[in-house]
Amino acid sequence: MTVKYNKLVRDKIPEIIEMSGKRCVIETLTDEDYLKMLDAKLDEELAEYHQDQNLEELADLLEVIYACAVAHGYSVAELEQVRVDKAAKRGGFVERILLKEVNED
Repeated sequence: MTVKYNKLVRDKIPEIIEMSGKRCVIETLTDEDYLKMLDAKLDEELAEYHQDQNLEELADLLEVIYACAVAHGYSVAELEQVRVDKAAKRGGFVERILLKEVNED
C-alpha cells in the first residue's frame, strides 16, 4: 500500500520511516519550491496548533518560522533581534489589550 504525502517534512523523517521497515520516495526541493512548501507547512502547523493548542505544536510552528527566516536569507539571531526591537518600540502582548475602536474627530 502506498500513501502519498507531497509535503515538507523534518530532515530525519525519511530515516525514521526506513528504520520502521518502510520505504519512502523523497526529493530535494529547489529554492522556489522550498519557499512554497514552507508556506504550506506554516499553514499546516498553525492549523495543528489551533486544534491542539499545546507546547509541542508551538515548537513546531517556531521551527518552521526559523526555517522561513533562514530560507529568506536571515539568521535566527536576526529574527530574534527584530522581534526584540519591535517589542521594545511597540510592546508585546503581555497586557492582553483589545483595541475596540479609534475615533478620528
